[in-house]
Order: sequence, then C-alpha cells, then structure tokens
Amino acid sequence: MSHVLGPVWWLIVTLGLLITFHEYGHYIVARRLGVKVLKFSVGFGPALWSRFDRHGTQFVIAAIPLGGYVKMLDTREVDGAVGPEGLRGAFDRKPVGARMAITAAGPVFNFIFTIAALWLVFVIGRPDFQPVVGSVDHVAASSGFQAGDRIIAVGGRAVDAWTTALGALMSAGIDRRDVVVDVVDAGGSARQRTLALSKLPADVDERQLPVEIGLAPPRQPIPPVIGSVPADGAAAKAGLAPGDRILSIGGDAIKDWRDVPDAIQKHASAGHALDITVERDGGMRSFAVTPAQGDPDPADAAAKPRWLVGIGVQPVEPNFDATLRYGPVAALGKAFSETWNQTHDLLGLLGRMVTGQASVKNLGGVISIAQAADSNAKGGLVWFLTFLAAISLSLAVLNLLPIPILDGGGLLYYLIESIKGSPLSDRVQIAGQYVGLVLLVGLMGLALYNDILRNVS
Repeated sequence: MSHVLGPVWWLIVTLGLLITFHEYGHYIVARRLGVKVLKFSVGFGPALWSRFDRHGTQFVIAAIPLGGYVKMLDTREVDGAVGPEGLRGAFDRKPVGARMAITAAGPVFNFIFTIAALWLVFVIGRPDFQPVVGSVDHVAASSGFQAGDRIIAVGGRAVDAWTTALGALMSAGIDRRDVVVDVVDAGGSARQRTLALSKLPADVDERQLPVEIGLAPPRQPIPPVIGSVPADGAAAKAGLAPGDRILSIGGDAIKDWRDVPDAIQKHASAGHALDITVERDGGMRSFAVTPAQGDPDPADAAAKPRWLVGIGVQPVEPNFDATLRYGPVAALGKAFSETWNQTHDLLGLLGRMVTGQASVKNLGGVISIAQAADSNAKGGLVWFLTFLAAISLSLAVLNLLPIPILDGGGLLYYLIESIKGSPLSDRVQIAGQYVGLVLLVGLMGLALYNDILRNVS
C-alpha cells in the first residue's frame, strides 16, 4: 500500500506547493495594482477548507489538487448595479500593461521558485558523480572516446558533473546532431572529440539514448546481497531469505549482483535445481532452487524465455564522488545559469516534439510526476528541491505557451489589444478559450496515456 500512498502524498505536496506559489504571483501583483481579488483557490472542486480575509478575499483549498486559480473582479461578470465605486478594482478596467503584468506574474513566480530552490541546492551541496568516462560503447566507441576521459565541456557548455554532461548529450542526441566534446584523457592531455550522434538510429526511443550514446560513468559495485524474497517464489520455497549474500550459483563465483542474472540464465533448465550457495550469519549454506520459466524480454523478439528464482537486490546507496557546493553569491550565479540551461533544453524539446524530431512519448502526466516526486523525496532534501525546481520551471514554460486558457494565451490577447488599440471581442476570446481547452485536455490525455504505457509495459 505504501507504494501507492507515498507517490500520492508527494504529488499533493509538489503540486500544492508549486500551484500555491504560482497563484500567489497573480494574487500579490493584482493586489499591488489595485485589483479586487475575490477568490484564491488551490485545487478545483468542492472546498475542503475556506476562509475570508479582511479584504474580502476568499481563500480555498479544494479537493482536486491539479491546478488553482485567482478570481478577480470583472465587470463582465457583475450581476446587477453596483455603481462606479464598486467597479473601481475590476481587472478588465485596468490598463493593458497592468493586466499583462498580473497575467505574467504566475509564471514569473515559478521562475523565481526555480532559481531559489536551485540556489539552496548549491548552497547545501548536491551530490553527483565526476564527469569521468568509465565505459565506452556504441556511438561513443566509434567516435574515439576512451575510458578515463574526463568531460570538460559539451558543445561549448561547461561540465562540472556527470548529470550536467548527460543533460547536454541528451539534447544533442535528440537532435541527432554531432557535438564536440572537450575532454582530458587518462594521460592528462586536453583533446576534442566529435561525438557522431547523427549516426544514432532514427527510430530509437529517447529513453534509450544514454545507452545508445554509449558513455557511462565508472561502474559502482553492487554487493550480491538479497534484499527481497517474494513468498510465492522459488527462492522462498527453497529457504533463501533477505540478507543472504550470494557466493556462487551453479558453481560460478558471484562477486557482484550483476553476475546473478547471467549465472541464473546460464545454469537454469527445466526440471533442474540450481545450487545457490550463500553466506548467512557468518556461515555458508547451500540451497537447491528450482527456477520458474518467465516470459521472454518483450523488447527482443528473438529472446529466449527467462528463468526466475524470485529474489531482489538489496538497495545500495549511490557512492557519489563529487559535490556541487558553492558560496551564497556563487550559488546564485550557478542557479541562474542552471535555470537558463534547463529552460533552453526544455524549449528545445518542446520544439522538437512539435516538428516531430522528438517523440511525444517524452510527455509525462500526473503518474510520472507522482512517481518522480516519491523517488526524489526518498533521496533527501537536495534531490527533492532539484525535482521541485525542474517541475516549477516546466510549469512556468508551459504556462507561457500562447495557448488560450493558459497565461501565455492571455498575454497574446493583451499583446493584440495593445497593437490594435482595443480588446478582442468577447466572442473571439470565448472561442479561443474553447480551442485552448481542447488542446489542453488533449495534451493531458496524451501525457496520461504515456504514463499508463510506461507502467504496464
């Protein structure tokens, strides 16, 4: 049950925090510019909590935490005669510049949140891996990369950790664009290597790009210690238990957990019991485990059926060898540059999806957000802040898209009004809202469809 409640809880925390900050941007700028705010709602649907402040604004926490809104006084929605004094704070009676400022304030506050969160991350210190190549395969191998290369820059973008390098490589990989990578080789010589990403298969899933690019950090050892043993599996029936350290399978010595699947597939056969020797409580014990036959790998049509014994690895904390930590002033500059780079990459990805260069499978919905929120929260404050910064930035960028019903659509309306000298007709604006709603529902539906496919495939 915890695997469901955890993601749901952290989804609520994530969206609640970021939506509140976004809507507070609209609210505080509207108040500063003299607009009467009627309601500030976090969430949609029935109110779970509500109160009025001394200015007459109703603050609401609603049941569906997938959005929020700030409702302002508008003459087009006033029913009855209230007199000129009562309409003094109407949103639609403010100059177009003021309305643009109020509309843009939500996304701007999300940018501010992103910068603040990243600043705190870099002040605390974010653990990462050194940008040193541990293994080379696929495109990287044919491009001349070697184990021990330390990546200094990718396409002119300075690299200070493996995460930064991977982000830059992924952007070039999606474009199928050759990129110049500055490295210092194992001998200490500075070199430039051209990573021929134009040779990547055109139909490869973007999620497989890191593998296809072929650069990976040094491999960390994973102790061959059993972490989980399902009650209905072959291992549990044979007597294996969590905490057992596997020493050998079928006579082959096991030094790392990665050796376990290969040894199982090598020695397993129908009706034949595997001899698995483990260390338990300081002594050695052997067990005869009869594996069950599973389905072949769905990604490989020629794959043979897999043999399963019913054991899972004991989780291992990453052995980070670098920490990105800066002083308060330097951290602010780093937060701005990181926000700029992430914004550039996100806009590039959106553009590629529109032109068909990148798959729409990259879109993720609430299920992906919930799972990522739970995973990053388990990683600690720094990783959760990093995640919040990324989601906040996504909200900012997506809200600025010129789609009616989003903030960007409102800004487009006001820009047209400022050029032509009068607002668009209510009929045109309403029609645009319907078009925007259809587009937004379609995007959300596609994202949810992608989420479902990821979790059932």
